[in-house]
Amino acid sequence: MSTIQIAPPRASRLAFALACALAASFPVSAGDVPVDLGRVVVRGKTFPANAADDIAQARARLDERAGATALVDGDAYRDGRVGNLVDALGFAPGVFVQPRFGAEEARLSIRGSGLQRTFHGRGLVVLQDGVPLNLADGSFDFQAIEPLAARYIRVWRGANALEAGAATLGGAIDFVSPTGNDAPPATLRLEAGSFGTRRAQAAVARAGGRADAYATLTGASQDGFRAHAEQENTRFTANAGFRFDDALDARAYLAHVDTRSALPGNLTLAEALEDPSLAAPGNVAQDQRRDFRLDRIAGKLAWSPQAGSTATLSLFHSAKSLHHPIFQVLDQRSRDDGIDLRWRSEGRVAGMRHVLAAGLSHASGSLDDQRHANIGGRPGAPTNRFDQHAANTAAFVEDQAWLSPRWVLVLGAQAVRATRRSRDLQVDGDRDESFDTTYASFNPRAGVRFDADPRTQWFANLSRSAEPPSFGELSGGPGVSQVDQQRATTAEVGMRTRRDALSLDIAVYRARVDGELLALNDADGNPLGTVNAGRTLHQGLELGAGWAFARDWRLSANYLLNDFRFERDPAYGDNRLAGIPPQQLRAALRWSRSGRFHVEPNVEWVPQGWFVDHANSFRAPGFATIGLRLGGEAGAGWNWFADLRNLADRRWIASTGVVADARGMDGRNFLPGDGRSVYVGLEWTR
Repeated sequence: MSTIQIAPPRASRLAFALACALAASFPVSAGDVPVDLGRVVVRGKTFPANAADDIAQARARLDERAGATALVDGDAYRDGRVGNLVDALGFAPGVFVQPRFGAEEARLSIRGSGLQRTFHGRGLVVLQDGVPLNLADGSFDFQAIEPLAARYIRVWRGANALEAGAATLGGAIDFVSPTGNDAPPATLRLEAGSFGTRRAQAAVARAGGRADAYATLTGASQDGFRAHAEQENTRFTANAGFRFDDALDARAYLAHVDTRSALPGNLTLAEALEDPSLAAPGNVAQDQRRDFRLDRIAGKLAWSPQAGSTATLSLFHSAKSLHHPIFQVLDQRSRDDGIDLRWRSEGRVAGMRHVLAAGLSHASGSLDDQRHANIGGRPGAPTNRFDQHAANTAAFVEDQAWLSPRWVLVLGAQAVRATRRSRDLQVDGDRDESFDTTYASFNPRAGVRFDADPRTQWFANLSRSAEPPSFGELSGGPGVSQVDQQRATTAEVGMRTRRDALSLDIAVYRARVDGELLALNDADGNPLGTVNAGRTLHQGLELGAGWAFARDWRLSANYLLNDFRFERDPAYGDNRLAGIPPQQLRAALRWSRSGRFHVEPNVEWVPQGWFVDHANSFRAPGFATIGLRLGGEAGAGWNWFADLRNLADRRWIASTGVVADARGMDGRNFLPGDGRSVYVGLEWTR
């Protein structure tokens, strides 16, 4: 039976105390009085006027792309549980995201990016405020992201992420923080619910004269639906800005993450359908976990010497320590540094309007990777140690030329050079896992955009992308020196329209991938190393829609059609790539009365099962789950919600591992979704 616990964790008490102290020290001036935003209604709360303007400007910049993009307003998901990336990105067009353990780890993919990686993400550039959260080798941690600390989320799908510094098949996702200029002076939020879930947030914002500042602290813990799925996180993020004059401003960012997660592991399909709350016996015996601390500091300096021209310099440094008992104990310490210089200029050349963007970036990182035998979750005898270094240098240029008031031609290119170097400090006999490899790529793109009217655009593009392997693909596998980067050529057509009653985002794409990185496991889930496939095909349809009708009703939907397969592969023929369902639909129907109360039934539907192995010998079943959200205002500045999930208490498979050949047998490759659950929350803003 589901239970609700409301005692806040230690981190939540700290967040509440910090918020009270800071809020008391920030008296409200006349400039802090909430203003009337006219027709803009955000869950009954009022914000500084430029908050809506900032989102509108960000959306307009995304709409300049001759390709698929998306923007998620942070307020769109704050009226329900915000426990993982599914809650934040579930309705973002083109984004495939599924939970792994009901907690913060997820499978995150765009257009099949990083499809083989069921942990520690790859294939996307993930940013916070435009600064990469990825390590220098291209991998990223889901637990480093706090959706509650995002004012909005920008998504560039595929090679449309050129301006975000991405060269991968999937693109980029940027979590943009509030500032003292666009956030309410104080926010307190409490969530509680099933499986011992507790979450709290405290945030303060201040703006005055040329300076502004924003800070938020969140604390969360859960017992978990499954055994051995406890989790506890604390995250602090802050930023401060100063405008020197009309042409020059600066902003600094600070983040600290402390996360501890037990890993319940994979079950067989029979186990998952019989008792999905179980943990894999090996995970319990070895006390498998993923615990890390991350500290990150970044700075930006923006200079606008004249109207339409801006130069931006960004710097960042991050330090991470990881304790990760799995089949062995990994203890890692990494340091990453980066610099990025961007130039954007708008003007007229030969009578045509042009927008020119160019950039140069460099990131480097070092990793001390120590490995030990796992003795009940504790490190035993050393098994290996690596000294690893990664670096990436990228340059891009892109020009948008208005051939007419409605037709825009986009030409761009990106050059990337990446190095991966590892020194094996504990050579075992003749097995030396050292390597030193360099990858280079040149990625051109061409696109066209047609503005049918001020609210409707059609677009098409052709682009190249490349992705060097991360250390996860290179370390410990057979023939690591022979693992090459993954390349793809993608063609895309689509349209987007935003009207008062209807918003629509449609993209159809076809990508031919050469040397796709396949992280292969055996039928029992044991790693076999990474290889490059021959040629694979990724094609599909991305659809996002919103329809307001009958005064108080709104229908929202996100649909994905995924057709990912091998092409005449010697081992797998034309089989489907494992790990992702061919179709997925998320939809919600919302009735709202003037923002004071709303009811929103929702559904997630995967009509077809999907293969867990590239040999296509064993499937995960499809599923449908139904939920319900209620919420509204509870007085001046107060909002509440109740979020009910999996109302029918279905036993369903949320995600799976990916193996080479299951041989038609039911192995431990399945990650069951949560059972029936209830979450409630209360938020106060001043």
